[in-house]
Amino acid sequence: MTDPNDSGKTGTPLSRREFLGTTAAAAGAAAGMLIVPRRVLGGPGYTAPSDTLNIGCVGVGGKGTSDVWAASTENIVALCDVDDTQLAGFMTNKGNKPEYQPKYEKAVKYRDFRQMLDKEKSLDAVTVSTPDHNHAVIAMTAMKMGKHAFVQKPLTHTIKEARLLAEEAKKRNLVTQMGNQGHSQEGARLVCEWIWDGAIGDVREAHVWTNRPIWPQGIDAPKEIPSVPPTLDWDTWLGPAPWRPYHPAYLPFSWRGWWDYGTGAVGDMGAHLIDQIYWALKLGHAETVQASSSKYTKDSYPVAEMITYTFPARGKMPPVKMVWYDGGLMPPRPAVLDAGRMMGDDGGGCLFVGSKGMLMCSTYGANPRLLPEKLMKDYKRPEKTIPRSPGIMEEWIAAIKTGKKSTTDFSYSGMLTETMLLGNVALRTNEAKTILQWDGVKMEFPNLPEANVWIHKEYRQGWSL
Repeated sequence: MTDPNDSGKTGTPLSRREFLGTTAAAAGAAAGMLIVPRRVLGGPGYTAPSDTLNIGCVGVGGKGTSDVWAASTENIVALCDVDDTQLAGFMTNKGNKPEYQPKYEKAVKYRDFRQMLDKEKSLDAVTVSTPDHNHAVIAMTAMKMGKHAFVQKPLTHTIKEARLLAEEAKKRNLVTQMGNQGHSQEGARLVCEWIWDGAIGDVREAHVWTNRPIWPQGIDAPKEIPSVPPTLDWDTWLGPAPWRPYHPAYLPFSWRGWWDYGTGAVGDMGAHLIDQIYWALKLGHAETVQASSSKYTKDSYPVAEMITYTFPARGKMPPVKMVWYDGGLMPPRPAVLDAGRMMGDDGGGCLFVGSKGMLMCSTYGANPRLLPEKLMKDYKRPEKTIPRSPGIMEEWIAAIKTGKKSTTDFSYSGMLTETMLLGNVALRTNEAKTILQWDGVKMEFPNLPEANVWIHKEYRQGWSL
């Protein structure tokens, strides 16, 4: 393998990974020298070898299934899952496109991502579609080996992990993306363009709600200790989390509700809903955060919660308050909303409150609408100014090949994730009966230093970033 530190020396060949990971300018120059046009080699359906990425996919059950499908335009070198049952289910999934099935059969199968990364030297990139608590250790290990990274939402389990991943990606000039697919859709772009066009004036207040949790929360950990299924590598599934006995209450689905593994409702859906407000209002670090909730336990998140964030002015945009609701809680219904019209959709929604009106959208930014109805009817839509995306995975793959930046790379999604997870810190400390002040630059709570313990977590022995 070519030493990346030698790529500029006379007579040293340009490795395949270096070519795929160069900057936009370098990629453009290299393309002219190294890639023969498709029209010459094989017509519109031909893919030149240097155009194809070698990808390893970690986590193939649940959302991991569709992530592998989306990445399958490329060369799927390896599939990794700690649960043989999940991997077998993926291999026999009737949703697998016939043209991609041979790729999955040829891919080397692993239980442990560390073995995959150690043995598959040809990998250009990895996808990470595991429970939240393992995102950071997998992505960081891959990035330190020079791999581009696609990580499912939320980017990380802790605030500090999000910061460290963003810094590592920047340092190594890697192409990254978080899997908040709504960010790539038309509705999210319309919301931004209308807000930036001044459709509802200055926005000083925003509300966001979800139907989550749709898994058990507010409960104690089970006391039974069943046998670990022989198909499961429980120790690797736990990863950096504290050791505890296996129980089916934790996986394959309900891990989101447990402090040690998931990030609760705000971690699950904030990446799809807070994202709309974060992007459109050009938010950065929050100034303050506070939370109130129903009962939670030392093991699991509450059944319902409200989290209030405040953000300072940004350029010409005024300070704004954002309120998050879950577990059946909702913001007050706007008086200007027509009778019978649903707020958002079954999954949740967002409401921007401006000086000239309101903007409401559904989950993933879908179906944006100005309120009152007359404002919607009279509004002359602006020109589309944000480049449209082919899809969250497709955009990431294209960015690797061209050296361009994806729209929800770790510099953006890391900050978004930090903001989301501030809400979980506020939950942990709401007995303090104080509004947490947040210093995003220093990454600390100056008015309640004891809350800083929740910015990160202690890893189990043998695990680190």
